[in-house]
Amino acid sequence: MTTAIIIIAVVAVAAIAAFLLLRGRLTGGRGLRSRFGPEYDRVVARHGGDTEAAERELGDRVKRHGAIEERPLTEEARARYAARWAGAQELFVESPERSLTEADALLADLSRERGFPDGENFEDRTDALSVHHAAHVDGYRRVHTARNGDASTEDRREALIEARKLFDDLLAGGPSGREHGNRNLVKGRGTS
Repeated sequence: MTTAIIIIAVVAVAAIAAFLLLRGRLTGGRGLRSRFGPEYDRVVARHGGDTEAAERELGDRVKRHGAIEERPLTEEARARYAARWAGAQELFVESPERSLTEADALLADLSRERGFPDGENFEDRTDALSVHHAAHVDGYRRVHTARNGDASTEDRREALIEARKLFDDLLAGGPSGREHGNRNLVKGRGTS
């Protein structure tokens, strides 16, 4: 009797383990899709629709950057970055290019102070940010790309608004919907 109970328990545990293992394999993409959101779709598109290649890349990002612990900011640092962002926003009316250049540099400095990769490798920094701030990292990419080039003033304005979401997350201390300051730029000013 005892042997039969042990055998049944072992079979039940093995069945549960097999179910969980199979479920994990089948939902691995859904887990990455959920974690990375729009970044998942961007990487899949960059890999020509090859979800396996995209998931390998995203999995590698998690392995490389998942252990980053974001360092807290002092209140003084928060105030300094908030003032810099306000200055970059105000500069937009006069010079959208210079405004985005400042926003790009500011996001690099802020992410570095929070503990993300240092140096000139923009892709490594955005890869690391995507692991922790996937919902908003695209705004940073848009600012970085639109600061130079043929982007319209409206495209630059939209990029700055999107980048503000990442700025707010980094300034607040993590990914969230918390609001800090006014995200809006005056519509219609300086448009081309």
